[in-house]
Amino acid sequence: MGLRSFYDRHIMPRLIRCACAQEGIEQRRREIVPLAEGRVFELGCGGGLNQKFYDREKVTALAGIDPHEPLLESARSLASSQGWEADLRQASGEDIPFADGSFDTVICTYTLCSVQDHDQVIREMRRVLKPGGRLLFLEHGRAPDAQVVRWQMRIEPFWKPLAGGCHLTRGIGSALRANGFEVEPIGQAYLEKAPRPLGWMEWGVARRRGA
Repeated sequence: MGLRSFYDRHIMPRLIRCACAQEGIEQRRREIVPLAEGRVFELGCGGGLNQKFYDREKVTALAGIDPHEPLLESARSLASSQGWEADLRQASGEDIPFADGSFDTVICTYTLCSVQDHDQVIREMRRVLKPGGRLLFLEHGRAPDAQVVRWQMRIEPFWKPLAGGCHLTRGIGSALRANGFEVEPIGQAYLEKAPRPLGWMEWGVARRRGA
């Protein structure tokens, strides 16, 4: 096993779990994840960081995908220990392996930054969402301040290989709107105690336009 493979399999997943479990992010998860109801699909479910925040009385079924097998193994183990009958598959967001209109709720938290084809993944989430269903999102990306964006652009080429392909300069609400969603923002802010180029967050609810 080469150094790159070792890092991607053993070190990077631990770094992601640690970074995405810090208190400022956990606080936002507590605002977003309990809104999920019915049949729920989670994009980037690896690690299982959202599982403890779901309202078990409102969620009737849980499915999800993640391309990273070690993170997915962790999510499956956690779901099993908590009694979830979850359908968690290894797959990419560009080709979600579920039928059109399968879910009442789609949820993505700190995931869209690292997918390869940003627009295609958003279109896929829209496809699997039922008419009248909701996309719940908590994401980080392109900041609203020009000076911060300049630093994001400088840092991003070095940051991506270390953080599982994470992009710093992708729009969040703007990208959802451009790909067929109407967005109801709940909040946006820089993550406290994080460098600003890494810490811009937006969270809210989105619905299929015209549904």
